[in-house]
Amino acid sequence: MRIELLYRLYERRLAAGLRGGALPRHVGVVLDGNRRFAREKGLETVTEGHRIGAGKIHELVDWCHELGIPYVTLWLLSTDNLQRDAAEVSVLLDIIADTIRRMASEPRNVSRGLRITAVGALDAVPDELRRVLKEAEEATAAGTGLHVQVAVGYGGRQEITDALRALLEERHAEGATLGQVISELSPEAISAHLYTNGIPDPDLIIRTSGEIRLSGFMLWQSANSEFYFCDPYWPAFRKTDFLRALRDFASRQRRYGR
Repeated sequence: MRIELLYRLYERRLAAGLRGGALPRHVGVVLDGNRRFAREKGLETVTEGHRIGAGKIHELVDWCHELGIPYVTLWLLSTDNLQRDAAEVSVLLDIIADTIRRMASEPRNVSRGLRITAVGALDAVPDELRRVLKEAEEATAAGTGLHVQVAVGYGGRQEITDALRALLEERHAEGATLGQVISELSPEAISAHLYTNGIPDPDLIIRTSGEIRLSGFMLWQSANSEFYFCDPYWPAFRKTDFLRALRDFASRQRRYGR
């Protein structure tokens, strides 16, 4: 009880320190460590780690809303994750679907104008999850509050490959020659075909679980992002950890490669 009280006091102190400071407009989060959390806690199956981690997503959405952060991207499922044990993947897909349904229908999210969009190679995910994503997008399309991008069946290399393919197909349909395509190729032309087209690039990317790598998350969009790596597994990620990440971001001088 005393520890919880100290955490709350520390949260207030951290939050107070952020007032008037530079907060990220867009936060990307690599939700890592569900399986290791389950094993270290001695849970019956790794599925329990995924379930606890799913609950943490709703807390993060609340924190972003409270702080006025307009965009957050959550990497829920990578293309590599789809290659895991079939039984585990099946349960994980159900958990993701339930999480998105709840996020879209939660009364407080509806009143806040939450908007949900999905990014990734969606053709690679089962029909049922694709249907849930489509329904969530349609139900929240008019939202003008926090915009939550859920990255499902997502891989950064695949995104860039798909963007180039879409660009080439578009120019071919317009009758452009290969020489014209080559001469007109630009970062802006590629960006216009990314999954995240129309969404600002992330200012801050957070990865949990102590791993210090992006693993392909938003490779193109993260060129000028600030990175924050922290030790807690995703299910153990607390508001204090999030506020520390924001404090670290606010303390940095962003040069954008200049």
